[in-house]
Amino acid sequence: MSTAILNTIFLAFAFLGLFAIGEILFHRFKIKVEITRKFIHLGTGILSLLFPILLKNHWLVLLLCSSFLILLVLSKRHNLLPSINSIDRISYGSLWYPVSVYICYLAFEFNDYNIVFYYIPILILAISDPFAAIAGKHWPSGKIGFRVNQKTRIGSGTFFITASIISFLTLYFFWPDAVIINIFMSSIIIAAVTTTVELFTGQGHDNITIPASALTCLFIFNYTNLL
Repeated sequence: MSTAILNTIFLAFAFLGLFAIGEILFHRFKIKVEITRKFIHLGTGILSLLFPILLKNHWLVLLLCSSFLILLVLSKRHNLLPSINSIDRISYGSLWYPVSVYICYLAFEFNDYNIVFYYIPILILAISDPFAAIAGKHWPSGKIGFRVNQKTRIGSGTFFITASIISFLTLYFFWPDAVIINIFMSSIIIAAVTTTVELFTGQGHDNITIPASALTCLFIFNYTNLL
């Protein structure tokens, strides 16, 4: 059996283990669904960072992502995985997540395996989004956004700061020969665009719009030689 297939099996079990931990936290330790959901959201992003390292074929990524998309669709339809699905609002975020991961991997592959095109959108999705939600819940003053999709200034500020740091560090370490001022400005632009998109996207659709907007910025930077 090839190394790539073994790595795919390993990652599949790692994701299943993550879901199992979420279920144990929810059922056994009575952790609130909003916390277990964010735990799985963050864990999924961290595990997904291994894709460019362990999987050298987008078909294997498609196999993993489509398998888990089917699992998540079935779990919503049959009221399974309450650690993810038992929330009191409409959200399609869990369904968009594997789609975003695959799109980001395609962008990484399409751009000569430049890891920036994968790590920046995935890291912003995995870290900035839940951190913003946690900050907004703890400091709920200063509502902004649409009435049906209200966010907070603290939450959006947290998203912007974390997205700026993620973008700067990733570009600094992985974009060869980039000028430091260009890295700084590009990081601010990526953070501003993704923060705005997150602010006005509801019902979990930001799990696709955040990576898509980050990728759009990177495509523009790459093809206009702004970096």
